[in-house]
Amino acid sequence: MQNLEKPPLRVGCAAGFSGDRTDAAAPVVRALAASGQPACLIFETLAERTLALAQLARREQPDAGYEPLLEELLQPVLADCLAHGIRIVSNFGAANPQGAARCIAGLARRLGLRAPRIAVVHGDDVSGPAHREALRSALGKDFPEEALVSANAYIGARAIAEALQAGAEIVVAGRVSDPSLTLGPAVAHFGWAWDDWDRLARATMAGHLLECGAQVTGGYFADPGFKDVQGLARLGYPIAIIDSSGDCTITKPEGTGGLVSERTVKEQLLYEVHDPAAYLTPDVVADLRDAEVRQAGPDAVRLSGVRGHAHNGHYKVNVCHASGWLAEGEISYAGPRALERVRLAGDVLRERLGGEAAGGLRLDWIGVASVLGDDAGRWREALSPSVGTPQDVRLRAAWLRPTRAEAQRLPREVNALYTCGPAGGGGVRTALRARLGTVSCLLPQHRIATGWNWAGEDTA
Repeated sequence: MQNLEKPPLRVGCAAGFSGDRTDAAAPVVRALAASGQPACLIFETLAERTLALAQLARREQPDAGYEPLLEELLQPVLADCLAHGIRIVSNFGAANPQGAARCIAGLARRLGLRAPRIAVVHGDDVSGPAHREALRSALGKDFPEEALVSANAYIGARAIAEALQAGAEIVVAGRVSDPSLTLGPAVAHFGWAWDDWDRLARATMAGHLLECGAQVTGGYFADPGFKDVQGLARLGYPIAIIDSSGDCTITKPEGTGGLVSERTVKEQLLYEVHDPAAYLTPDVVADLRDAEVRQAGPDAVRLSGVRGHAHNGHYKVNVCHASGWLAEGEISYAGPRALERVRLAGDVLRERLGGEAAGGLRLDWIGVASVLGDDAGRWREALSPSVGTPQDVRLRAAWLRPTRAEAQRLPREVNALYTCGPAGGGGVRTALRARLGTVSCLLPQHRIATGWNWAGEDTA
């Protein structure tokens, strides 16, 4: 039942991707605790490829597959969150949410804390036999089913909200829509109906502003001399203060670096939004055309005016599959005629690997034109007059091949440049790794059963 008398909900974000700073949560938790108001801490740690890599990790080690920095993220703040009633919600379960829940329970024991009530969200993994026919239909007959690594749906906020309403202190999910990490706590707190589209859309956009962590507090915004941000080395992570209307104010902990301004919020508001009139999520379609962003105080920006519409009844599904092997090699050349020697080294590699028959070989001149790529060298002569005479150039070669044995040829050939010439090459580094391809499709929501269970319970 919706309760318009409830105080605002504070949602702090302490991670925007897997590998984010592990000391970011402590200032956020201190600010949430000091407010004395209902609060939640989220960690957003899944990108599109992160989950596929987690699935591969779990194949190698069944107990793995969740966020590798999980303990380092939670150890500094777990005691304070439990003591102050700050709920924790995250997708750091990745490919193994139950494993992540066990890890958290073990961490609490080692810290001498009481056992937290941990809920685990399920339903996003659609790689099993029950969904195989639906995937075939959605992806078409050309999809390499035998190469399937993972298939995960971006499920919504309902299971998160239900778990919190049941008393969960920590909610561990795998693949959920990023803004749903914030929408779930907001629905649980205010009791909104699942067809209250305007409020759902507003809280969804609050989650969208939070989901990339410090991007909205000046991190990704910073560009010295053009968009200056102070204290970037001690950047504060964002907090959204969400009221009963769903509108929010974005701020950050006092005493931290960074910046919350109309410009930082507007940049993040439009980040990854393909259509401002229809930002699609599994919970709601958000319409930003009437959104208003205004400064509400120092490092405080108010977002209002977002409208919402019914979702389209589908989940986006990311399907990852094995797609060969990527070999890389780098070598540096410095001093007089460095660019000429890099050109020659690239020619040697191309010829040694089969000339035109090599196919897919990419050569980059790092320090000269690494963004453009040398693909077969079509532009290098035209470029030469504009780059002058660089004294330090690094050659990067990358080669995608169907098998590991074929791909291994590139690292060997780059190493051979040490003594086989041209002169003066050094600092060789090589790498070889399996490559993952990604395709996306839509599956009807009614075909995918989602929900939650207490950690350790069977989901069957």
